[in-house]
Amino acid sequence: MDILTMHGHTLIAMALIFGVYMCWGIGANDVANAMGTSVGSKAVTVTMAIIIAAIFEFAGVVLAGGHVTKTIRKGIIDPTMVLDQPHILVYGMLASLLAAGLWLMIASWRGWPVSTTHSIVGALVGFSIAGIGVDSVKWDKLLQIVASWVVSPLLGGVIAFMLMLIVMKLVLNTEHPFDNARRYGPFFLFLVGFLISSVTLFKGLTHLDIQLSTLESLLWSAVVGVFIAFLGYLFIRRVKVDPKADKRFHYASVEKVFAPMQIFTACSMAFAHGSNDVANGVGPLAAVISIVETGQVIQDSPLPNWVLLLGGIGIVVGLATMGVRVMKTIGKEITELTPSRGFCAELAAAATVVIASRSGIPVSTTHVTVGAVMGVGMARGIAALDLRVVGRIVISWLVTLPVGAVLSMIFFFILRAIFGA
Repeated sequence: MDILTMHGHTLIAMALIFGVYMCWGIGANDVANAMGTSVGSKAVTVTMAIIIAAIFEFAGVVLAGGHVTKTIRKGIIDPTMVLDQPHILVYGMLASLLAAGLWLMIASWRGWPVSTTHSIVGALVGFSIAGIGVDSVKWDKLLQIVASWVVSPLLGGVIAFMLMLIVMKLVLNTEHPFDNARRYGPFFLFLVGFLISSVTLFKGLTHLDIQLSTLESLLWSAVVGVFIAFLGYLFIRRVKVDPKADKRFHYASVEKVFAPMQIFTACSMAFAHGSNDVANGVGPLAAVISIVETGQVIQDSPLPNWVLLLGGIGIVVGLATMGVRVMKTIGKEITELTPSRGFCAELAAAATVVIASRSGIPVSTTHVTVGAVMGVGMARGIAALDLRVVGRIVISWLVTLPVGAVLSMIFFFILRAIFGA
């Protein structure tokens, strides 16, 4: 307790800096994943992606980010073993934020799309082993996360593959693909609105005092879906056939129909990401603030709005400064994307997250997105995929947990040496 009293302000200041750094990494990597398909298919420019992220990430953070977050992410460690030494947990949260942020910066610089959730989980495991003991790690939970390395891309890939086949059958491989694209476009957009709304409403808008039943959530999701479909219909109606472009590429006019549709998926993915993944950065930050102020280890900590906004700013700055490298990997290097393929990939990613969250299957949005991009590529045959790029991505996934753990151990010992045991 003396350590928290003596160095409380310093520890909170470090938590704020490390938390923003972690959120910067989330923006550079995770948000870049969400935007990569739209940028890679040329549906939006990098500048437009940053603007979309700035608006809809913030909307997700503020409206659905939650004022209360589980400070011990995913229940991966048991903090009750250090109830009499709360400063140990403070060191651990600081070490975890710094370790995860550093790994995300390295991965983003290399253009590797890694999971921010797995980065912070690996860091928490490393600190927990070093500072509390091996028994403090909930290994069954960790095994579930390891299993998601296979489940996430597989689910995303299968759904994207099926969606791409549907689009090919209903639109691309028909006698009048342009007319069919305009006909079926609003139906696809209904799915976008319905799925993203479902993610948000099933999660619950607790801090807005809105609690909906499953039926009410489904009804409101349907209302949002109809609204998005109507907006999309207005945009699609304005798209005209371009005979010159069609001579160069048979589906040029068709892809112009899917381009505005993909803007909707980009906005939706940014909103869903802001509402879900900001906790990876501000969760440990909330834990430090709570422990320093109360001197107690509390699993749930209140999050003031300014902390959520700080996380949102970090995320947007991360995307703007280094996100282009990961966007290039997702959007251009795995497989060639067009607006129709990018739309299928993003819709599949959203559908996978909804199915997984309702089924209790732990999935990584990053792994789902990569799997979905691979799925739309597979619809054209395995030759459409750059397997060398896929191999590099898989290796980066495998090393994320151990690298985060080792870095966290190092930073934990440094912090303990500086502030005392």
